[in-house]
Amino acid sequence: MSGLFGDPKRTGLLNALLQPVRRKIFVSYHHGKDQGYYDAFSRIFHDQYEAVYDNSLERRIDSDDVHYVMQRIRDNHITNTSCTVLLIGAASHDRKYVDWEIKATLDKEHGLVGVILPTHQKLFDGKVIVPDRFHDNVTTGYAGWLYWDGLNIQSLTQHVNAAVVAPKSLINNSRAMRQRNG
Repeated sequence: MSGLFGDPKRTGLLNALLQPVRRKIFVSYHHGKDQGYYDAFSRIFHDQYEAVYDNSLERRIDSDDVHYVMQRIRDNHITNTSCTVLLIGAASHDRKYVDWEIKATLDKEHGLVGVILPTHQKLFDGKVIVPDRFHDNVTTGYAGWLYWDGLNIQSLTQHVNAAVVAPKSLINNSRAMRQRNG
């Protein structure tokens, strides 16, 4: 008689079932200003997450058709992920591709987490300047955020897991798409 622990095939299956889920995420950031933070993020979390994407070269889609570009972002970057992690630096709020990636994430009803980088901009009252569409979803409670300085595997995992199960009814994706940078 073969028991659960006496059968190596079953033991392997049991071990696979007990392993924590390695989520597949998409990372959105301003490639011109925040590449170093993406590189550090990728090094720190590459074992924690199944895939961390950097598709900046592929994003240079030779088209002026916004709908085509959005479809490429959804199909090539957002599909098959469960959450987008937005690295928010000094110019993130002014970048159209960042806005489009957030929109595509919300269109797919995926989780959304912002990481405030040390390079972020603040208003005179200390409030952080973030992309408008991201702000809309923090306000509704759909998106969450944390600071780079407090970022570790446990804190990011908690935020990503919370974002993935956030009620989809909280999504606010009504804002018009950014048409240009700046």
